[in-house]
Amino acid sequence: MVFANVGTLGAVTGKRDELVARLTRRSSVLSEVGCIAYEVGTNDAEPDTVFVVELWKDAAAHEASLALPEVAEAIAEARPLLSGAFGGFHFEVAGSPLRD
Repeated sequence: MVFANVGTLGAVTGKRDELVARLTRRSSVLSEVGCIAYEVGTNDAEPDTVFVVELWKDAAAHEASLALPEVAEAIAEARPLLSGAFGGFHFEVAGSPLRD
């Protein structure tokens, strides 16, 4: 069942765009391990927040991705840009009117 992980990442003031640039770097390894979509965005009303929506083939694929060296490296690179404010939720997708 498709797994959705939706979250907010607090960015150090003035570092939001740099954080977005790191999070949106092309990565073929994510799709290889089951990532269906990884969308990163901003909202000018919250200038120090980055929004992330991830869809995975299942929760196990998401968990497995965290053990990949490429993902660990990306997290380490992003860490200095993070303020420590995090939010979010996850759920098993029940369905969609856009697909069978």
